[in-house]
Amino acid sequence: MVTYVLEMRIIKLDINDQKQCALALEQAVACLKAGGLLIYPTETVYGIGADAESAAAIDKLLRYKGRREGKPLSIAVSDQAMAAKYVEINDQAQKFYQNFLPGPFTVVSRSKNLVDPRVNSEFGTLGIRIPAYPLITDLVSKFGRAITSTSANASGKKRPHTVNDVLNNLSAKQQSLIDLIIDVGELPQNEPSVVVDTTLSTPIALRGSLNDNQGETLWSQNENETLDLAGRLMLNHLNQLQKSGLVFALNGHLGMGKTIFAKGVAKFLDIKETISSPTYSYLNEYEYTRLQTSGKFYHLDVWKIESQEELNLLDIPSLVQPNNVVVIEWFSQIAQWLSFAPQTPIVTLDFNQEENRRKIHIHER
Repeated sequence: MVTYVLEMRIIKLDINDQKQCALALEQAVACLKAGGLLIYPTETVYGIGADAESAAAIDKLLRYKGRREGKPLSIAVSDQAMAAKYVEINDQAQKFYQNFLPGPFTVVSRSKNLVDPRVNSEFGTLGIRIPAYPLITDLVSKFGRAITSTSANASGKKRPHTVNDVLNNLSAKQQSLIDLIIDVGELPQNEPSVVVDTTLSTPIALRGSLNDNQGETLWSQNENETLDLAGRLMLNHLNQLQKSGLVFALNGHLGMGKTIFAKGVAKFLDIKETISSPTYSYLNEYEYTRLQTSGKFYHLDVWKIESQEELNLLDIPSLVQPNNVVVIEWFSQIAQWLSFAPQTPIVTLDFNQEENRRKIHIHER
């Protein structure tokens, strides 16, 4: 039995040395049981792990990561059986478990609320990782509980492919919170895991793409799903919203759900005012404060704009500022005349109706 004293230590590990790996796992399990923070390698980046069921461990992790603006924390489990302890695995999720896990995917399902509440999303969902990295699945199996699976960089810092990438971008206070580092050297420059939400009618990638960057297609069964989609996309783009502002470009005929989506954005931003399409005023403006962030939500309906001169009067690019959300209905009507700064995140949604369902194609720039 290992008695673990919480203080930062680094284990330089040859991943092919079974004896070294066994000793490292023993130390890592002891660290987690003591409520410590563990830096560990995966097939994508170095992650930071804490006992996902421990309030004290999550407190420490959130102090380390810094301001997260309500973003949830995914968890790493050893296999599907352990995942089923923490989430409800529906038929959609089951297909991802069978075809893509272990691997660089985070599968989002309804949480069973066994983790600390701050690990869940505000929608009551929880992301599951089964890394294609046997050292870590062995670790979780020996620990017997899920650990957090979030990158080890502080919020907004470089994605860490080496331990130095982690340590060189931390304050002394953040470094002091780390208890154990498993250092296997430089990791391959792989992309982060694709985050797939399986709680809607069809799975949708909230990070990365399932279709070779051709965008994603979602089938929305009702207005509530369209509202939920808006909230999930807002949550996923909070960092970009704060950095440069965010534009949602909506296309589709009348009654396809464009205004419902705008209402979902307002709901996420906790705007209490009634949202209606600004068909005759062109633009409605709302102020919001949420998650310690204040900004403006601009809702535009541009279907009557027929020239560049008319469009210029709205001066839409000037609305795109940090913390501002701009939702434009009938975007295709003005797309030929409108340009945004290259760094502006633009999420385009095309709404159609097929077989009594809304078909929403989503593409991001």
